[in-house]
Amino acid sequence: MTDPLSTGESSRMPGVSFIMPILNEAKYIERAVTSVLAQKYDGDKEVVLALGPSADGTDEIVARMQQTEPRLRTVHSPTGATPAGLNLAIGASIHPVVIRVDAHSELLPDYTRLGVGTLLRTGADNVGGLMDAKGENAFQAAVARAYVSPVGLGGGVYHSGKQSGPAESAYLGIFRRDALVSAGCFDESLRRAQDWDLNLRIRQSGGTVWFDPDLRVTYWPRSSWTKLVRQFYATGVWRGELVRRHSARNSLRYFAPPALVAAIFVGLSSAMLKALGLGSMLPAAAARTLTFAAWAPVSYPVWLLWAIATSGKGMSVRERMYLLAVLPSMHISWGLGFISGLSAGAADQVDTSR
Repeated sequence: MTDPLSTGESSRMPGVSFIMPILNEAKYIERAVTSVLAQKYDGDKEVVLALGPSADGTDEIVARMQQTEPRLRTVHSPTGATPAGLNLAIGASIHPVVIRVDAHSELLPDYTRLGVGTLLRTGADNVGGLMDAKGENAFQAAVARAYVSPVGLGGGVYHSGKQSGPAESAYLGIFRRDALVSAGCFDESLRRAQDWDLNLRIRQSGGTVWFDPDLRVTYWPRSSWTKLVRQFYATGVWRGELVRRHSARNSLRYFAPPALVAAIFVGLSSAMLKALGLGSMLPAAAARTLTFAAWAPVSYPVWLLWAIATSGKGMSVRERMYLLAVLPSMHISWGLGFISGLSAGAADQVDTSR
């Protein structure tokens, strides 16, 4: 039977391999795998899990599921690092379409059918849709709202985009295997943001990354404040590392959190100098800069209240109170991480929220 990816023949849908790196995901893994196996798709399917060294019973849950599901396979991922696990799963998979799935995600039933159809129709090398963040409690609901709000994660197309078309990157991704392999798969030196880096290489080789808002993936954010802060700090560190590697190719929106952190620091320093009566000792230009920056620690809380009023519609009072804490936690931890990654590199920074 001919392969529709190479011939353009779509009467028979191509087989798909779902790949998922796993580390300490006992709470979410069964729900994530179930949503994959429930896909309404006529082509062949397999799920390949890259099992990291979990300590919460994840492996036992997977082993139990394998007893009744022959399409569920596993590979050992010694480090548990996301890009390494993804590459191991790709190497063990067999089908011409590779679909990345996250343990914190759930696919809607027609996600694969719509996504593979878009892949064939557009000729793209990678297709992605919307990250539909949701929460099971008030805190997680606040984090989810921050994810989809422009005042939270800054307007990435896969958080709130409405128009289909070529994109900078894609959430998770539905890949043509040949394009994925040709691009070199995932860079294992990047603990975070490896998807953005891969999509950059696909675009640089002349390929297309396509965004389709009809594709929705339910995403369950971190459910505690400490996990959220650790996650966003690590993400900021690795974005700083990416700026070191690809400075001119990073969107300006990535610089907003570190600019905020710098403005608050300079503003507080200015206020302290004035309180100590040392402001008059500075050169005039420096004094004017510090005077301007002194507004940052005041204006940011005012802006936060405005952001809650505009982005918190439909939320309960408790969820809005959490959102008031979630937004600065995301901005400042990401900004501090970015400054660290930009100045010193990421080294082996690990996302300890997992």
